[in-house]
Amino acid sequence: MRLSDLRGRHVAVWGAGREGRAAVTAIAAHGPAGLVAVDDSANFLSLPWEGPVAAAAPLVTGEEGFARLAAADVVVRSPGVPSTHPWMVELRARAVPVTQGSALWMADHGDRTVGVTGSKGKSTTSSLISHLLTAMDRPNVFGGNIGVPLLDLPEAELYVLELSSYQCADLTDSPRVAVVTALFPEHLDAHGGEREYYRDKLNLLGHGPHTVVVNGADPRLALELGDRAAVRAGLPDTTHVASGPDGTPWFHLRDTPLFPRGVLPLVGRHNETNLCVALAVLDALGVDVAGRKDTLAVAVAGFQGLAHRLTEIPDPSGVTFVDDTLATSPYAAMHAIDAYEGRPLTVIVGGTDRGLDYTPLRDHLAEREITVIGIPDSGPRIVEALAGLAAVRTELAEDLVAAVGLSRKLTPAGGVVLLSPAAPSYGRFRNFEHRSEVFAQAVADTAR
Repeated sequence: MRLSDLRGRHVAVWGAGREGRAAVTAIAAHGPAGLVAVDDSANFLSLPWEGPVAAAAPLVTGEEGFARLAAADVVVRSPGVPSTHPWMVELRARAVPVTQGSALWMADHGDRTVGVTGSKGKSTTSSLISHLLTAMDRPNVFGGNIGVPLLDLPEAELYVLELSSYQCADLTDSPRVAVVTALFPEHLDAHGGEREYYRDKLNLLGHGPHTVVVNGADPRLALELGDRAAVRAGLPDTTHVASGPDGTPWFHLRDTPLFPRGVLPLVGRHNETNLCVALAVLDALGVDVAGRKDTLAVAVAGFQGLAHRLTEIPDPSGVTFVDDTLATSPYAAMHAIDAYEGRPLTVIVGGTDRGLDYTPLRDHLAEREITVIGIPDSGPRIVEALAGLAAVRTELAEDLVAAVGLSRKLTPAGGVVLLSPAAPSYGRFRNFEHRSEVFAQAVADTAR
């Protein structure tokens, strides 16, 4: 379904945040027979409904909102509306067509788009792709799940998009290059279960992409893809890391060494894989990766890591404090822990308890010497899951500030204190940025 298909139809936009405002503005320009906005504030942060958007679509709330959704020819939902919402269930039962702004946009722009999704690594990988394309004289617009609704993006010859599982769910067109960085259980409450989450995530690949690029080292992704044709980054027949001319790890394109691993300023094996995926995308787009390897090396060296992802905070004590607050699942925390292998490590875990299974984290730490500090709400349950591991020391703290103070006592000079909570921030913090602010302030206040 395209925006132009909404001409002459009655359309209800579900959501009064940025995505909803962008949808109303775009749909109004195509002449619908009727246009209304419905606000369900239990599911997303609404913005003031006034000015041109209010003139284009009256805002309806409460139970009348559902009646307007059910009466519409097409419902355009914001990504913040979960698939498990009772109204969504009822709309499906009534066979009311439901789409999203991302799907409407992709129908018109997919042939010039690189779309990146994944349970981990999609932000860094999409940012790398956009950054490296720019360095290769391939101008592009970067958007998607970074705070800019697709329907607000300017016209361009090439787009690089970070796409959440929510945005992928309603797509009926795939981007030209569809990219998946990792796959593990996440956001199960919003999708209805693990199988449903994988289905919605991989819907990015389901509608005829020209090229599929994936992380070839991810076991769950390999299982879900089966024998599907795809460029599997990280394996020897494409971009990968192997011993280079000087005997140290280098990035390679097949048999051709490109540049040393040390050029990439980001720590962790998962970030090596993110760059392999990004380089494979450039190769798929026709960039002469081997011929322009020196320019690429300079661009890679200048890449700035994303805030709140393994962001190191300077401290005079000799301890390295690391903000990885966006690690909201056990799998993401496991990647962060691996990034500091070989150094004394204290990890602060805990946040909103979504009932996740922390057995994978226990298995990952079974042979590790590490200190884990649990904070509310899920911290005590994570600590309980680690009980009995001989080399894992566990402690509980009443909040994040107390955990930082305790970590200073438990972590030797040269060690690392890692905030990688394996849980979301909401409930005790306004958002993930607020959790980061509290962590950084606690580090500063306890410095000696």
